[in-house]
Amino acid sequence: MDRRSFLRASTVGGAAAAASSLAAPAIAQGRITWRMVTTWPRNFPGLGVGAQRLADRITAASDGALTVEVYSAGELVPPLQSLDAVIDGTAEMSHGAAYYWQNKSVALSFFTGVPFGMTSRELAAWVRYLGGQELWDEVYDQFGVQGFLSGDTGTQAGGWFRNELTSLADIQGLRFRTPGLGGRVWQLMGASVTNMAGGEIFQALQSGALDAAEFVGPYNDLALGFYQVCQHYYTSSFNEPGLATEIVVDKAKFQALPSNLQAIVRDCAQAEYDQVPSDFYANDPRALRTLV
Repeated sequence: MDRRSFLRASTVGGAAAAASSLAAPAIAQGRITWRMVTTWPRNFPGLGVGAQRLADRITAASDGALTVEVYSAGELVPPLQSLDAVIDGTAEMSHGAAYYWQNKSVALSFFTGVPFGMTSRELAAWVRYLGGQELWDEVYDQFGVQGFLSGDTGTQAGGWFRNELTSLADIQGLRFRTPGLGGRVWQLMGASVTNMAGGEIFQALQSGALDAAEFVGPYNDLALGFYQVCQHYYTSSFNEPGLATEIVVDKAKFQALPSNLQAIVRDCAQAEYDQVPSDFYANDPRALRTLV
């Protein structure tokens, strides 16, 4: 960091400290600490591990100039309030999936995955080279945040069901956890669709609050234990041929970073987007062999 940037960061940090003992982000001796809240349980295979790895990448690549501290689902805010935490300033960054927030804008589903939509590589091409990032920025601008791709699970499974599906009649009134525009399709077929955080699904199935649930795929589904409650597993799904995760950053705080730290955040997110699918492609088949 050059002298001018250092003085600017120190001045901002000093003014913020004088204004409030709860100032955020924390700035000490030119070093910045960001809080990243996630929708995933801590150390959760693929997703939670990827969020932590991303935080570690940013911290290491910046030599600690930008340190990212991870708060997993429920540790700082409820999992499905992670975007709101960035919007209201509770955190500087979140890690989740854009279609969780389609109640704010249905367009956000297109930056995660939609029925019969793009694969992970196609989505990356669209976002990086065909104007997708600019459209994404336009959606998130109204909330004062910015999103970046940070992972992709590949094609997801169709879900776990207590009872076999043999006709549309079996879907009528089915209490089904599945998010995004895929959930809208299931609603049109007659299901009663809800969304909830991954760590809450097993209890809802076990208690009978849900009849079925779709989360990710074998790798995560095995870890969450859905097979202990539901005996019918349908894969692969029409609704998520590729499913991207995102980081969302406070736009003003991101733009206030020196250009090298902005580049580190973007590049580390892209590195994770390229690594996460390998994790799922390696471990989904292993988990499926265990499940069947």
